[in-house]
This record gives sequence, C-alpha cells and structure tokens, in this order.
Amino acid sequence: MTKVAILSSHNGSGFNALYEAVKKKELNIELVLVISNNQNALVLQNATNYAIDNFVVNSKTDTNPDEKIELLLKEHGCKYIFLSGYMKKLSSNLTKNFKIINCHPALLPNYGGKGMYGRFVHEAVIKNREKESGVTIHKINENYDEGEILLQKRVALSEDESVDSLEKKIKELEQIAIVEAFKNI
Repeated sequence: MTKVAILSSHNGSGFNALYEAVKKKELNIELVLVISNNQNALVLQNATNYAIDNFVVNSKTDTNPDEKIELLLKEHGCKYIFLSGYMKKLSSNLTKNFKIINCHPALLPNYGGKGMYGRFVHEAVIKNREKESGVTIHKINENYDEGEILLQKRVALSEDESVDSLEKKIKELEQIAIVEAFKNI
C-alpha cells in the first residue's frame, strides 16, 4: 500500500479529507506520518487522535529541519507527501527525492507564487472581480506553485461574493479535489 506523509502548519483540513476517504475505503493509501513546523497546530492533535505518528520539525527543534523531515519520511517509507497548508518552502533535495502534492486555493497559474496563500489569494480574486476561482492540485517543484497541474476544480463567484464566502466555497471544493487527485494517482 502506498504510504503518504502530511506536512501541515495549522489545521490540516486536507489531511482530514484524506483520512476520512481512507476510513471509508475510497482511497487505498496509508497515512503514516504527520509533520508540522508549528507545535500548536491542530493537525498534530488530529494525528494523535487517529494514532498516526506525528512530529514537530522546525529551526528550534533541529539544526537542519529539511534533513530531519527527509529522515522521517525515509524511516516511514513514504512515497508521497501531501502539503496541507504547509507554510515553509521545501529544499530541492526533498522536491527531487519525493512525490510532493499540494492543494492551492486558486486556478493556477493565476494567483500563485510567494505570499499567495489562504485569504491573500481570495482577497486578490475578489479585488480583481474574477468571475470564477477554484482549486488546483499540483506537483511541487523548486518554485512556488509552478509544478505540473494534476487537477483543477472551478467555482463561480456571485455578484456579492466576499472573501469569507469565497474561502468557504474553496475549502469545500478542496475536500473533493484532494480525494479525487489521490484516486487518480
């Protein structure tokens, strides 16, 4: 069975979507490892509740966090890494040696790149009066949001769309897109 690690800085809603899909036998993967750079991340508590090994890895816990992450990934036999709101750039060593998948809250190549995450993306979409937005599941390479696109899902914006309402729509769409992407790979 394909072993998957999750890297997340906060809630890890994508991790929860994958966990539920595995539990319902919609996905034939094994979630074996959760790593966060934030010791207060909710994703760590969820991983503990689900009996999944989890670790805090950052510059305070390790002199070389990327080296520690790579060691943990190898120890757990991970083939894939899913970034569920992970807010750190990964080293080229990680991007070359593992299959890393990310979920971006916009239709790449638009609204991608450094600093374009979460509400910042939704604020830009609203400000530019876009007619649609969506979710992009893509592979990670050494550049922010430039890896191969695996899947995109779209959602129409209403005339009175707010950042909050768009964020809610995107979060719901992400849950579907993440599971669908893993079914395809």
